[in-house]
Amino acid sequence: MTAENLTLCVPRPSSGQNPHVPVIVHSRTLKTLPENHVLIRVDRFGFSANNITYQALGEAPHFRYFDFHPAPKGEGVSTATHGLIPVWGFGTVEASTHPRIKPGERVYGYLAPTRYLLLPVSPSDVNKYSFFVPRPHLPADRRPYNQITRCESDPQYDPSPVVEDFTMLYRPLFWTSFWCEDWLNSSSYRGAARRILISSASSKTAFCLAYLIRKRAIPGMRVVGVTSAKNVAFTQRLGLYDEVEKYDSFESSISLQGEKETWIYVDVAGNESFNERVFARFASIPYDSPLAASIALGMTNLSPSSPSASSSDWTTNTSLDSTNAKTNNPNEVEHFFMPEWLAIRKHQLSIGEITSMQGKAWKELMKDCPSWVQLERVYGAENVKKSYVDIAKGGLGPEKGLIWSLWDNQKIAAKL
Repeated sequence: MTAENLTLCVPRPSSGQNPHVPVIVHSRTLKTLPENHVLIRVDRFGFSANNITYQALGEAPHFRYFDFHPAPKGEGVSTATHGLIPVWGFGTVEASTHPRIKPGERVYGYLAPTRYLLLPVSPSDVNKYSFFVPRPHLPADRRPYNQITRCESDPQYDPSPVVEDFTMLYRPLFWTSFWCEDWLNSSSYRGAARRILISSASSKTAFCLAYLIRKRAIPGMRVVGVTSAKNVAFTQRLGLYDEVEKYDSFESSISLQGEKETWIYVDVAGNESFNERVFARFASIPYDSPLAASIALGMTNLSPSSPSASSSDWTTNTSLDSTNAKTNNPNEVEHFFMPEWLAIRKHQLSIGEITSMQGKAWKELMKDCPSWVQLERVYGAENVKKSYVDIAKGGLGPEKGLIWSLWDNQKIAAKL
């Protein structure tokens, strides 16, 4: 088959170009697929602050998000000058040269902002539930990102378009929060800490973590969220935090006044100056060890190609085993990286136990989450390009959940 393809490309930081100026590249799909390849029609994908992080860390040595999908060549674009922001989305197999994958399959995975995506398939790494994209140039712990889920056999899949939309928005972020909470709980919240402070509280990663901590229902546990003044109302409306404080006044939080409690600080914002204020505030508390741990769970404080994003110092915690989880210095930030902890849990739990845990959690999330954010669908390549520019310049409000497609509204409606 052959068809016109459209792809949203963004400048690499190293190119010196303005990352706020994306390009829609026109190309053609291959007439004949190489052996063991699939051509996926990317129908829809989610876009959030998480994807801005992917863009900002596209060339960072540890993360290398631009190395998952190569940019197409043409119109002043190449793999040396531009990158593709990975996106979580749904698609349909248009063509396949792998004998166990048939055209027409509905799939979900770590796709690209394009109409058609050609992917190699590991010849022997195909099963009833998924197949895998071989990426030997990336570390082995990236395997979860290389998995393409086969919807027909996916116990979490619901074909309803609305549920698909919520899946694209929450599934990647929710599992990061889910396994982080599991990690913290495996250490008894670092020796029975009963106060949790979470930055960037309006972000999905943060409020999903707050949601999961509340679901754990540990007696005496309180969760305090910190966010910007403009996001306080939204964050309070979620009803997932016991308190919501502003960045400029969190030091006066009710929970920080006079309680002899042990805290865990979860940094989702990645804002070093705020972290310094957090550490200074806990250092001023006149009782022993008020801060048990400081956990880095994200970098929502990034804009495209933020200077801090390419720092070679950004590495993950190399020992996520719960027995070694607590550091001697709570001001030493531990970086939680889901694939590393999940690899440990796969040695501790059976696949059946993990599947059961996730199935229960996902079912409850789909019941609880519809009122949290308002879905906003953007169709058509030029409209998506404009939406990206608007977000890059003005940010993305937490109250919206964006669903994008490079297909126009009529065409995508006809294909679903």
